[in-house]
Amino acid sequence: MIALTFVFLFCQVNAQSDTFGHCKEEVSCNKQATPLLTSCKDIKRRWCDSPTGYYQLGSKRGPVSVYCNMDELCGSRGGWTRLGYLNMADPNESCPSGFRLYQHGEVRACGRQNSSVGSCVALKLSPDDISYSQVCGRVVGYQYASTDAVDSTIGGTGSHNDINSYYVDGVSITRGFPRQHVWTLMAGINEATYYNVNDVSYNCPCSKGSPQKSTLQSFIGNDYFCESGNPATDSTYQSVLYTSDPLWDGKGCGSLESTCCAASCLPWFHKKLGAATTDYLELRVCGDEGTSNEDTPISFYEIYVK
Repeated sequence: MIALTFVFLFCQVNAQSDTFGHCKEEVSCNKQATPLLTSCKDIKRRWCDSPTGYYQLGSKRGPVSVYCNMDELCGSRGGWTRLGYLNMADPNESCPSGFRLYQHGEVRACGRQNSSVGSCVALKLSPDDISYSQVCGRVVGYQYASTDAVDSTIGGTGSHNDINSYYVDGVSITRGFPRQHVWTLMAGINEATYYNVNDVSYNCPCSKGSPQKSTLQSFIGNDYFCESGNPATDSTYQSVLYTSDPLWDGKGCGSLESTCCAASCLPWFHKKLGAATTDYLELRVCGDEGTSNEDTPISFYEIYVK
């Protein structure tokens, strides 16, 4: 795709909105080169009819090519800067550095490196000094074996209550350091039954009857999605990658997960921050047991800031 660069040597065209919300042009001549703008939001403000696509933005390390979504996302008008994108449905795409490839049929996903204990694998997404106050994104993952969301009895309360540790079977999205919570995407063990017939401890916090709601970490609050990909109705799980039901898409929820699939904005998460920041974002895939017991590899993500 051709990058669109707004650099004019003589005349600068500014787009403004008239009272009916349409764009009109205001032309002002300038003998100097117009400097590159530093965010997609700035481009959208100046040229409100700018299409979605790649643009050259200015940064401290020089011009950078960035994908801008100029359409409405997460209930907010365009001008979103994309920090990260992965689509493992593309056969030419590779897992991020440090992630391990899962492949089952046509499904390819990226999870933790082999481990006999709880662990996380991390990816940092830099905003290149772009100031933002909102984060909008979506992630698609798959359940492997016996994921138990944010159960506190297996990994221990220490790791359970520590945002820097493997507090979730799923995906943790944070910003900056010390880490500040943005969103958590969890994978429960069953979607339509209780483990071992009567034990609901390992199901999603939003799942019917789950006690995890009462032990949900305070730093998560309501900023999470949770789903299980295990369709079993006999209280069992298999040590397989459940590819028939992708996670966090709001579809295919079992009889116990109607509340989980009714979460606002699914499959998109949206976090409004208290103040603008230039913090990097960090996406981690975590599990509180070894990878032979559980994992939540991801096959797709796109994350924007504004």
